[in-house]
Amino acid sequence: MNTRLYTDFYVSLSDNGANTQFYSETVQLNNPVLLIGNIMLSYRHSFHAGNPADVLKHLVLVNVLEYMTRKEGGFDYIDTHSGAGLFALNNADAQKTQEYLQGITKLWQYQGSNTALTEYVSVIKTFNHGALDFYPGSPKIAEHCLRRQDKGWFFELHPKDLQLLQENMHGKKSLRVRGEDGFKGLLGLVPPASRRACVLMDPPYEIKTDYEQAALMISKAYKRFSSGTYMIWYPVVSRQRIDALELALKNSGMKNIQLFELATEQDTELHGMTASGMIVINPPWTLKKTMDGVLPELVEILGNSDAFFRSEQLVEE
Repeated sequence: MNTRLYTDFYVSLSDNGANTQFYSETVQLNNPVLLIGNIMLSYRHSFHAGNPADVLKHLVLVNVLEYMTRKEGGFDYIDTHSGAGLFALNNADAQKTQEYLQGITKLWQYQGSNTALTEYVSVIKTFNHGALDFYPGSPKIAEHCLRRQDKGWFFELHPKDLQLLQENMHGKKSLRVRGEDGFKGLLGLVPPASRRACVLMDPPYEIKTDYEQAALMISKAYKRFSSGTYMIWYPVVSRQRIDALELALKNSGMKNIQLFELATEQDTELHGMTASGMIVINPPWTLKKTMDGVLPELVEILGNSDAFFRSEQLVEE
């Protein structure tokens, strides 16, 4: 029997940053992985929290949620692959890879004039007291942005991350955590009663069919609720897979699709992720202009000499 010890840390902050409560626990788990059919999944975002991919994903998310909250009426936020929700950067996982040093750390003292970058960093700082100790995942960022009249739906299958997510998201009846498949769960929530919704879909892509599944499930949700805003995060490990994902979305019949990609180095098939992107269906009308201003600065701050970005209208309105 394969038995391992895992130590996880998470933190709960009140809205004004006071009364901070810190939690840590060491849990002994037998085979701490998720089995889907005959496939063993072991992805934990704690190794990657705060990296350049998180910066791009969460900058777009903050921008979209800020736009959604401009209207008084409530809306539904649906997070199909939530993860643990909040990550301690002194955790052994984060320290093993130290990917945050190439991401949020480089922006922590940002003093530039870009409003979107300033707002994103400001949101991350609400989970810290001066020093950069914690990085919030999309659930905690959403919780920070959502109002009393809004609802949040958070899906997670990994048993350990689900446990941490439940702890991190406790206390608000409008925020609901489900230990279910987010691909399928999304279809059960659209169209929402509020008639307004935005969706973030960022599977780990451990299963290569996740690329096809993401396009398929977003397309199905769109057919049920065509006015929703849908965000798909993707990693660039193989450019061929991203080309196929883009083609599937272009041929889906969906309208008004934008793509934003940040590459910190040139594409290569030799090692890991070199870039990541966000595809947004029915984006805020301000998003393209915002990202056109943000991405060149992110390339300069986060990338090497071969870094580049993409900002494209894949499908017209």
